[in-house]
This record gives sequence, structure tokens and C-alpha cells, in this order.
Amino acid sequence: MSREMHQVVEEEDEERRRQRKMEEVLEVKSLRRIISAYLNYPDAAEEDVKRYERSFKKLPPAHKALLSHYPSKFQRLRRCISMNSHFIYNMLEAFEPPLDMSQDMDGCEDSHHEHALNDHLFSSEGNCCPSQSASTTGMCCSKPGGACCGQGNNTICRSSDRVTTDEEVQIEGCCEPATGSHLANLQNSQSTVELAKICCSDSNGNVALSHHDCLDPLVRFNVPLVDVDKVRCIIRNIVRDWADEGQKERDQCYKPILDELDSLFPNRSKDSPPTCLVPGAGLGRLALEISCLGFVCQGNEFSYYMMICSSFILNHAQTTEEWIIYPWIHSNCNSLSDSDQLRPVSIPDIHPASAGITEGFSMCGGDFVEVYSDPTQVGVWDAVVTCFFIDTAHNIIEYIEIISRILKDGGIWINLGPLLYHFADMYGQDEMSIELSLEDVKRVALHYGFQLEKESRIETTYTTNPLSMMQNRYFTAFWTMRKMSMATQKDSTQ
Repeated sequence: MSREMHQVVEEEDEERRRQRKMEEVLEVKSLRRIISAYLNYPDAAEEDVKRYERSFKKLPPAHKALLSHYPSKFQRLRRCISMNSHFIYNMLEAFEPPLDMSQDMDGCEDSHHEHALNDHLFSSEGNCCPSQSASTTGMCCSKPGGACCGQGNNTICRSSDRVTTDEEVQIEGCCEPATGSHLANLQNSQSTVELAKICCSDSNGNVALSHHDCLDPLVRFNVPLVDVDKVRCIIRNIVRDWADEGQKERDQCYKPILDELDSLFPNRSKDSPPTCLVPGAGLGRLALEISCLGFVCQGNEFSYYMMICSSFILNHAQTTEEWIIYPWIHSNCNSLSDSDQLRPVSIPDIHPASAGITEGFSMCGGDFVEVYSDPTQVGVWDAVVTCFFIDTAHNIIEYIEIISRILKDGGIWINLGPLLYHFADMYGQDEMSIELSLEDVKRVALHYGFQLEKESRIETTYTTNPLSMMQNRYFTAFWTMRKMSMATQKDSTQ
């Protein structure tokens, strides 16, 4: 190799190293912001209660007298917030960051990447909320080169080929400290989360987080309220996937998928189980249920918010009903009674480690397009299950193309969900969004070699409070498509 060519190669290598470093710095920044959102949950919730109190104090005395129970309700709300915070702190204690979180954040010099990150923070993280096309579903192992962690069959994997700058594309799960945005070092033996728990506990060991001095100042990072709202969405998602109260929604959404898989794969050998991929893994219940049917099931999840929580429940739950949360306390609207609003929910309803999962069950963290465009994924999967997922795409055609590519000939694609396109209403932001009708989605699928075998509409809710006076309902598209072999595709076009 000539000296000039050698110099060019060295410059290209250096540029790649610089790019990787930049992307890692942005990933650390994103993860710190998400952890800060979790840590700021109690303060944001306390501000809500204080707002309720200010409004109550403005009432005329005669009106106050009609609501004499309100001061005690506000105190009950604070106890509920404390219990939710206790769960969050336990979850963050178990979180092990996938990266060295002590690195200097000043290394982020590239304004293009900085803007890309900030744009994504306010656009593509709504997976947990039904008002913004939601993503839920399961788990299983990752692409080659992925970094895996976990024990036994509960494995969380992270793609390490290419770190992206999108906040929720960089994901992990598997557990330990968690702190705020500007901590110098997250590897201390006693994490800031633990210190926060100690200073915020009362004499009974309950976490009391109404005082602003409780959290370490370094953790008390001013995060946008939209970030904290995602934490509230996660709490509602926990009910959907891991509580008895979510059983109705699971029966509406997951049972049709499970019944279809059971019917289409009647002979599931333990020696050679069929493989199933579940993009949009959410908090993992659907994937766990698929694994319990006898599939080697891989879930792929996009959001750190989701992954931190799903990993905690899957890998750290010791028994059923181990924790109590209060998922409905953050809205005073459409409540039949205060008792309904402040009712507790016990989680998890099952013990994941004792559920009977198939060996090989795990989770791959990363963007679906990034991870499954890898050549090693071609023709790997017997089935792909998408539940409230396909409308999270910038380009739904690309999703369909990849699903076709990674399925074996004769492989099955089962879908259930609406077409509430995730990026459709990003006003003022130049976000690509291809928004097809259901008819066009099926036509594109036909182009990529799919044959429609079964189709229906299923009515369902999504993370809805079952006792609320308002119930948002979807009339979702449910279908089974089979990927035709190349020979069959050629015959059909002739």
C-alpha cells in the first residue's frame, strides 16, 4: 500500500473513531436525561398536588366546606406518589448502564448531532402513550455483535454495531445505578439513587419525597415536563402488561395473536422450537407469553424508558404482587370516585422466571430498521408479530420490506394495531412520515411477497383506566400474512 493510501485509510479510521465517540457521548446524554426524568417524577407529581391545593384555597369558604375531605385527599395523593417513587427507585437501583456514564459531556461538539438528538427527544419517544401510536410487545436474543446481559433465559441485548443519535434508539436493559444528568461518576459503590432513598425514607421505611432537599443536588436536573409525562405513561403501561387489571386489554390484544401462533405452529419441538420476533417489545408481556407457548422469542425494543422497566420486572421480580403502584393518580378527570382514582394495583400478576419460558428468550435493544437490516438476519425468523407497532415508522414501507426479508419462505407475519402514525403531527419539525391507508399497507405487503390469509377488525383499548368515564377505543387491523417463496412469487406475477 502506498504512503498516500495508507494515510487515507488512517484518516478514515480516525473519522470513524471520532464519529463513534460522538455518538456514544450523545447516547450517554440521552440516557442521563431519561434517568433524570425518572428521578424527577416525585417532584413533578408534588408540584401537581401543590397546584391542586392552590386551586382549593381560592374557593370561597362555603364551597370549601362542601369539599372538606380534599385536604386528606391531597395527603393520600402524596402517599401514592411516595409508593410509585419507591418502585421507581428500586428499579433504577437495579439498572446497569450499558455505557461508561462518567464520560465528559462536553465532548458533544457537533451541532448537527445535537440538534438531531433534541429533535428526537420531543418527537419519537411517545411509544408509551396511546395518543401517540404506541408500541408494545415482547423479547428474545439480538443481532450478532449485540451486547447481552442478564441471567438464564431472561436476556437483554443491545446492538453494538452502530450507536445512533436518536434518544430512544439506544436502549439497554439489565440493571443498576441510575442518576441525573451531570453526575461525574455513576460507578460509585453507593449510588445517588440509594442516597436519595435513605434521605427520603420515613421511620417506617416508606419513601417520602415531598421535600425538595431530598435528592442529591447533582441529580436534581431540570428535565422537561414532557419527559416526566413519559414516566407516567410507563406506570400505566405496567398495568397493561403486568397487572390483573390489565388482563382485559391483554385478552383483547395478545390473545388473538397467541391463538393464531398456537394454531399455525401446532408442532413445537423442544429440540427445534420455532423462532418468533416481536418488534416494539414494550414491557415484555406478549413476548413472554409467546415464549411460554414454546417459541424461541426475541423482542426488540426502542425505548430506554421501556427497557429499564421491563428488565426490572423480568429479571428482578422475586414473587407475584411484589410491588404496589398507583397508576391513575395523575388525572382528576373522568373519575367516578376518589377511591377509584387512588386505588392500588399490585404487580406483577405472574412471576416471570416461573412462567415456563422457552430457552433463548431475551431482548434486543435498538432501532428495528438498524438492527434487522443486518445481512445475518435474512431468512432467520419463522414468525414476526407486530402489536401496536407498524405505525411507529417514519417509513412504513421500509418496515414491511424488512419484515419480508427476515422471514423464512412460508414464514408468518401476524399484526394487530391501528394506523395512528407516530410522526404524522410533528408540526414545525421536518420529520419524515409516510402515512398509508390500510388498503395501501396491504398492497405494499403484497408487493413484498406476502399473501393475506386472514383478516379482521378487533376492538381494543390501550393503557386505559377501566374505571374511567372516558374510554378511548381502537378498531385495530388484525391479520395473518404468509411470505410466499420466490418460486411462488414468480408464478403469481406471470
